[in-house]
Amino acid sequence: MALQIYNTLTHNKEAFVPLKEGEVKMYVCGPTVYGFLHVGNFRGPIFFNLVRNWLEKNGYKVTYAYNYTDVDDKIINRAKEEGTTSEEVAEKYIREFEADFRALGLRAHSCNPKVTETMGPIVDMVKSLVERGKAYVADDGEVLYSVKSFDGYGKLSKKNIDDLQAGARVEVDKKKRDPMDFALWKPAKPGEPKWPSPWCDGRPGWHIECSAMIQSILGDSIDIHGGGADLIFPHHENEIAQSEGATGKPFVKYWMHNNMLTFGDKKMSKSLGNIKTARAFLEEYNAEILKFMMLSVHYRSLSDFSDQAVQIAVVGLAKVYSALNLAEKTIAAGAASGVQASAQPAKAFAEALKQASAQVAAALNDDFNTPEMFAALYGVIRTFNTGVRLGMKVTPDVLANAMAFRSWMQEQGALLALFQEAPEQYLRLLDDMLLNQKGLDRAEIDQLVRERSDVRAAKDFKRSDELRDKLLAMGIAVQDTPQGSIWEVAK
Repeated sequence: MALQIYNTLTHNKEAFVPLKEGEVKMYVCGPTVYGFLHVGNFRGPIFFNLVRNWLEKNGYKVTYAYNYTDVDDKIINRAKEEGTTSEEVAEKYIREFEADFRALGLRAHSCNPKVTETMGPIVDMVKSLVERGKAYVADDGEVLYSVKSFDGYGKLSKKNIDDLQAGARVEVDKKKRDPMDFALWKPAKPGEPKWPSPWCDGRPGWHIECSAMIQSILGDSIDIHGGGADLIFPHHENEIAQSEGATGKPFVKYWMHNNMLTFGDKKMSKSLGNIKTARAFLEEYNAEILKFMMLSVHYRSLSDFSDQAVQIAVVGLAKVYSALNLAEKTIAAGAASGVQASAQPAKAFAEALKQASAQVAAALNDDFNTPEMFAALYGVIRTFNTGVRLGMKVTPDVLANAMAFRSWMQEQGALLALFQEAPEQYLRLLDDMLLNQKGLDRAEIDQLVRERSDVRAAKDFKRSDELRDKLLAMGIAVQDTPQGSIWEVAK
């Protein structure tokens, strides 16, 4: 099955065929850098990292641009609050974003263009729009886009321009010829950052920035443009009007939009006080949990960030890392005993991996259906766990199965930017987090497990059962192996 992408422009899944064979030009709208980004801002970076990885896995050369909006009213206001300059605010929060981005283990983009470094192309594009009759200059030097001059306006959002005009406020800016017209270049107010232009010293409107960055870096037409669903209108709609108005060429072939986040089924908003920064989430939990929560839900579906959703992610990660830990210990036991792995995993397990690989490919080719991909991963884990147990005798086939499983899971995880942590240490981190939530002490549990091992060795099975029941009541599961008893927090 060839890759199918849901195109917001057509509201259909379409076969992916790039503009140029073997190459993909992709642009995703990045953040306005005036503060720490909330978790919702990272759904795009996490998801489109997978998109780029899968395209490259399928042999495409991908150029992936992700921009920074580093001049904006919000940045100017934050600079006033902090008693500093807009430039310093923007650079500070670019650094903070990139620190969070690195903590998530995502791959660097091909480039991160900034608005302040693209003023020449922005001015040139505005000039072109004025010359083509798509924009006009007001008396104070503000340049506005004439929405009525572009016949295709509304084709992305499926909004009717007449309905939009009817819903516009009665009192509109008198500079505008039409209530729907929007700013391409605006005069700077006193004390604001400004750049020279043929019309006035000022700065660009928000929408023209992305159009100009795309054109200057990727060209007039690109394969994929991504971003959050909240950007469809007016931002992306206006980008189309600007870019196609300036060049007369199709702007984007495939529009991809990730959905929003909710917190306990409520929309994230400042008024509800439920906005959580990615930095705060990473400090309270960790990067694997955030990525798992984002990717286990289809990108076009709402993603819930309730406490229950966190627990579901913890359970899912524990299943994966428990199996990886089992594989690691099996491989170590084989090495310690001098066992040589079979040339290939056992036939049945090799067939299970082959089928799962096909399921993963089918899932990702079906508009990046990550829930189906996760289902395939869990199927492999179940198959592996039925044939390998902690403390069992390691045979050449068992060792080959463990090695193949580890390699296969890491390969799938690399696509997702997941499952690359050291399994034993990560399981301990999950357990410590759960212990803290349950108000339990690791030293106390270790003591109870040691006591139970001692009474079992003394064949006091009644006391052993009592201690097991006590641990279970605390939410601790104990497993007895030939090497001794081990425990984990019951998930």
